Amino acid sequence: MMKFFSKSYDVQINAAGQSYKNTFQLDGSVKVINRYTILSNREDLAYYRGSIALLINKEEIAPDGYSVKKVMCWPTVAPDSRQKPTGNCPTGNGQVDFTYTDINDGLTIFQPYTITLSIEGEREE
Repeated sequence: MMKFFSKSYDVQINAAGQSYKNTFQLDGSVKVINRYTILSNREDLAYYRGSIALLINKEEIAPDGYSVKKVMCWPTVAPDSRQKPTGNCPTGNGQVDFTYTDINDGLTIFQPYTITLSIEGEREE
């Protein structure tokens, strides 16, 4: 029987203009990732300054340089619409490769902030 799965991974952004690459290992019971989104304690900085790359089981979900603007949603968006679908991506080896790049946009002033990759899917019971 399959059950709902949700997990969040935090990445600390401490320097302007840097890329932060992280590899996360999913629990072996997780079989499918259905959706993902990007959250932040500073939505303004993440939205205007960020780009990502996301691979699940070496399958490209978001290509390098994918704008956070295409993924991140503001609180005015309905909760059911805040996550981006992955097309029911099988987890395979359970490896999630996530890269976040901070890019100076000329409009915002850098301050350290946190990016959260939030994923949802299904796991075996």
